[in-house]
Amino acid sequence: MTETAQSPQHAQRDDKPTVFVMFGATGDLSRRLVMPAFFQLAALGRLPEQWRIVGSSRGEMTHDEFRQYVREALEEFGPQPSEGPWDDFAEHLLFAGGGFSADDPGTLLDVLAEAREQLGAGGDGAEGDVQLVHYLAIPPGAFLDVTKAFGAHGLADGARVVYEKPYGTSLASFEELDAEVQRVFAEEQVFRIDHFLAFEAAQDLIHARLANPWLAGIWNREHVAQVQIDIAETLDVAQRADFYDATGAFLDMIVTHLFQLAATVAMEPPADLRPETVQAARDAALQRFRELDPAEVVLGQFEGYTGIEGVADGSTTDTLAAARLWVDDERWEGVPFLLRSGKKMAADEQRITLVLRPPAEGPYAGGAPGGEPTAVSFSLLEGGSLDVRVAVRRPGVAGGTVQGTASLPLDGFEGTAPALPYAHLIDHVLTGDRSLFTGVEGLRAAWRAIERFSDDRPAVLPYAEGTWGPADVDRLAEPGEWFLR
Repeated sequence: MTETAQSPQHAQRDDKPTVFVMFGATGDLSRRLVMPAFFQLAALGRLPEQWRIVGSSRGEMTHDEFRQYVREALEEFGPQPSEGPWDDFAEHLLFAGGGFSADDPGTLLDVLAEAREQLGAGGDGAEGDVQLVHYLAIPPGAFLDVTKAFGAHGLADGARVVYEKPYGTSLASFEELDAEVQRVFAEEQVFRIDHFLAFEAAQDLIHARLANPWLAGIWNREHVAQVQIDIAETLDVAQRADFYDATGAFLDMIVTHLFQLAATVAMEPPADLRPETVQAARDAALQRFRELDPAEVVLGQFEGYTGIEGVADGSTTDTLAAARLWVDDERWEGVPFLLRSGKKMAADEQRITLVLRPPAEGPYAGGAPGGEPTAVSFSLLEGGSLDVRVAVRRPGVAGGTVQGTASLPLDGFEGTAPALPYAHLIDHVLTGDRSLFTGVEGLRAAWRAIERFSDDRPAVLPYAEGTWGPADVDRLAEPGEWFLR
């Protein structure tokens, strides 16, 4: 494959000594995704010249015990310690126990002083010689209290703070949380994560659309019959049962990840690729989402869910959610955005598909005989791929048509390798690049779009493991069909 290098329009990196404070350092998110990303960045030389990571949690560990904990996480989830500078990386890890609240900071302040001393800095706080970056990989219900604690202990001035999703669990809780965040921090200090935006293929979708006239030309209602976004897993929820049973697929996936991906597809082409321009375009698309109709939402629960340890007896939590979303603008008028995500489904898939309209005139008006609609599809799995399903003449004397798919692996370019999504996000925090982060107005619009659904949730329907969900999900795609089925 040929490739042309182009300099990214990122903000300049600030290489001042940096202390990352990892709240929820012993939790599942940190273990599976965030700490491996830090290790990958260290191996790539993308961290500041001087840095420390302080893990914070309610439990107690020595620094060495935390280092061993991180090593075991890398051995389980990768990158392997042998694939990077493990000994040097481990020396940069410290641990603060006892939790962190406005009333009791645990040992965090003491360990931060230790980290600052190791970096050759003195004094307290985050101003001047050391940059603090707080990373909240904790349950969303704890965001408010920890934010108050930042103000109480003087850890907000000059710092940057990263909030995991979901940022709130309803419009009211979003407003309460954001009011406190805005009281403690300036907006330019705050980074609200939706890590699906950092997937290689999710970023490639924007660039492919803007750089290729044939793609840009079909990115509208004239050529697109449906936009389908599928995030399907064959796994259950055994490792996250307590969190999941209190949240469910709709709140965990639809109003967060899938809304953001839908906005990435729906947004008007930005005038340039500056981070603030891209984020503003995505936020504007979210504000054009029509309020979700509960009749266009299907919720499901896989059979056997209530038998999982940690799940309440008689739980009505949704393990699958599907929705038909509409965007109120000229480009997408009349085009349904079909969103679906769930556990224990038929396949592990993460895909954005533009299902194309058949020709309106000519010998193939209405579509090729017996054929499925043509489509342009982006797989988000691993390095990602761009797949185009086309209809062509069937070779041979019998003639007719046949369909095939041309696939471009997006990790197949010589001299390149995909980075972990969280590696992209942490790197962007360091440069101040907000293109992969959610804007506050976009998040407010997302919560507003589900107000009717929140007050009128449909019944949760059972579905068999290894399927695409309850049969009622198919209704949402009519008169078409799901690309994945």
